[in-house]
Amino acid sequence: MPKIKYYYDTKTCKYEQVRTTKRGIVVNFLAFLLVTLLISSGLVYVYQTNFNSIKESRLLAENSQLSMKYSYLKKEMIHAESFINTLQIHDDSIYRVILDTDPVPTTAREAGIGGAERYSSLKSEELIEEDLIINTYKRLDKITHKLGIQRNSYDELLVIEKEKEKMWAARPAIQPINNKELIRIASGFKKNRFHPILGIARPHYGIDFTASKGTPIYATGDGVVEKKRFSSSFGNVVYLNHGYGYTTVYAHMSRFNVKKGQKVKRGDCIGYVGNTGLSRASHLHYEIHVNNTPINPIDFFHRDLSNDEYEKLIELSENDDTILDMH
Repeated sequence: MPKIKYYYDTKTCKYEQVRTTKRGIVVNFLAFLLVTLLISSGLVYVYQTNFNSIKESRLLAENSQLSMKYSYLKKEMIHAESFINTLQIHDDSIYRVILDTDPVPTTAREAGIGGAERYSSLKSEELIEEDLIINTYKRLDKITHKLGIQRNSYDELLVIEKEKEKMWAARPAIQPINNKELIRIASGFKKNRFHPILGIARPHYGIDFTASKGTPIYATGDGVVEKKRFSSSFGNVVYLNHGYGYTTVYAHMSRFNVKKGQKVKRGDCIGYVGNTGLSRASHLHYEIHVNNTPINPIDFFHRDLSNDEYEKLIELSENDDTILDMH
């Protein structure tokens, strides 16, 4: 049974039974709802003030991750830019200097990427961090562009290196006979040399190496036998065409070891020392021509010698006392 409530009536001085009306019930109910609403609103306000919603928490977590990833990406871009700059410096200041070729123009390396419309699709999306995103794209495009230029440069250097390798192999670079003791040079390169037999001054466009008959003569660079013949002055003589404007001449041979048109490598034996033609004793007369102009051979094989050895060769080549040929 429901509990009956009473109240003390001061007028009648009696306890009267509490009687609940419909209006009272409604008022009490509304009062209860109001209090409940106020308490709930207070709790919601306190919660919202001090705590994030699940959605907000997820967004904050995602934002934090994105920030960390962008920081890492930024560091990687800085590292990539530094690495590319190092490649460019090595390319222009080392590799291209060694290969004797021009550096890549700065205008080509720093050229712009596309035009104003390149990033129009990003701008149309009305991104919140539009400037940050577009600038990052531009930075990445510039890195990609520089890498492409550097790749093309290396491809070019590879072609140049292969051609230079052929040229270096063809360039006369060693002495044509075994001369380790540096005692074989009898007479050197002279534009005017007084000939004691002929009694006149005439040029001597080569170096004479003394050697006994039959001493091997070596090709001083890769080339092709252009001529192999007997000359009244040079005797048995071989002309090697090395390409790139280089020609070498080997005169007064006793016999040949090559045929016309034969390809030879540096160090191949092409013949043997003799005393043919206008020669007074067994020796090799050796010449180098660059674009049909005689050049002092010492300037080509001195790289295989020390400074002291090179100075000794120069001293020997300036000796005019021993004249072994008539030209």
